Amino acid sequence: MADITPDFPEKLKSFLAYFPPRLAEYHSLLDNNELWLERTKNVGVLNAETAMQYAITGPAARACGIDWDLRRDLPYSGYEQYRFEVPVLKDGDVYARYAVRMAEIEQSRRIVEQALAALPPGPWQIDDPKIVPPPKWQISASMESLIHHFKLYTAGFRPPVGEVYQRVESPRGQIGFHIISDGGPRPYRMHVRGPSFANVQVLPLLMKGGMVADVVSDIASMDFILGEVDR
Repeated sequence: MADITPDFPEKLKSFLAYFPPRLAEYHSLLDNNELWLERTKNVGVLNAETAMQYAITGPAARACGIDWDLRRDLPYSGYEQYRFEVPVLKDGDVYARYAVRMAEIEQSRRIVEQALAALPPGPWQIDDPKIVPPPKWQISASMESLIHHFKLYTAGFRPPVGEVYQRVESPRGQIGFHIISDGGPRPYRMHVRGPSFANVQVLPLLMKGGMVADVVSDIASMDFILGEVDR
């Protein structure tokens, strides 16, 4: 964990100015490209009812008409402070999933611009050495800081007994962590609910009746990570 570097805000501003023309270029290359439309329209269609049955979330759900985004509907980490739209389409095919993600890139840019404008000066971490490691520059300059860093990462800290479930909106959909604490330095039990597990399960339905050549489009548009699917 570390704070941003002093030059990061200016670098981010430069990128935010550089990127919109690039995004417009990507739209011009793909949105009305006949080959692209032929390979994505009416391919891998997922309807809202099936998406809900399989617990599909994120862009894949919003591409078939499910208007739900945790950042707007159950805001966390300050998302309630930002103005942004939630792109929703109804076709549920590969093209709709592409189009939702492209629209979300623009909304992400809006969020980042607002967060950057509201960024306060100074360090962002709380000043609690029991749970926060020392800055990296201190570790190389102070033996006490090195010991503090080592002990914090090996022995950990002791949260109270209890359990919590927290979910956030990740690029692939909702990812949630259910953690149970017995008061020790490590979780007694932990379960991760990732979006990829649900996205993979629905693939056979998307592929049914389609062409073998469409399999790649189906897989890519559902956007999953196999490491997250493993059980």
